[in-house]
Amino acid sequence: MALNFDPDDLREEHAESNGWHVDRHEVDLPAEPPGPPLAPEAPRASWAVACRIVRAYEFPDPKLITGVFEPDGDLEGRPMLLRARFLAFRFWLPVRVAEVVDETRETDRGSAQVWGYSYTTLEGHFEKGQIWFEVWKWTDSGEVAFRIRAVSKPETIRNPFYRIGFKLFGRRLQLQFAHRALERMQRFVSEELAARAASVPAKPREAPEVAPASHDAEAAERLDEAERDAS
Repeated sequence: MALNFDPDDLREEHAESNGWHVDRHEVDLPAEPPGPPLAPEAPRASWAVACRIVRAYEFPDPKLITGVFEPDGDLEGRPMLLRARFLAFRFWLPVRVAEVVDETRETDRGSAQVWGYSYTTLEGHFEKGQIWFEVWKWTDSGEVAFRIRAVSKPETIRNPFYRIGFKLFGRRLQLQFAHRALERMQRFVSEELAARAASVPAKPREAPEVAPASHDAEAAERLDEAERDAS
């Protein structure tokens, strides 16, 4: 499957003036001591825990979006199917991981260690654009945050029923997805660190679907198609 947009259209200097939505969302996570991110097994490893949740795509609310993908192999270039739910309807929305970020950035708050990735929409998606999920740690202060940045606009939808529905509810659901993702990330990281501090198991949470062929033939077929096109 190919991208359903021209990547040059996402340049932020003209995206909003050309009808694209440019969204930025952020939530604070439990802070760490100043310095580089703590090792993943450390009791206060907020940054590493958040990175693991982002990689596994556990932060979306499964009542809205479920990620279907094979977890093995490289993250960059990974095809994914997003199974969206709205009322009694289910929609398959194909995306592909476009880039993985693992770098130090200089900001007005000092140096920050940033890890995350973005995915882009493919043909058949109801929207077109790109969304970034990143975990930040500012090494001077120890502050940690989860950020979502998205550039998007509606795609042409041939089915008139779906087109009307998406026009009425699509933008609302898009923002709801981001707000619930922030809330879930903050809750999941806080709960896991609290469990570590108390030396008890963390609460179980909804897991992403990672083996679609074992229980969903339609998902498996669509994911295989996306993987063939990515190769």
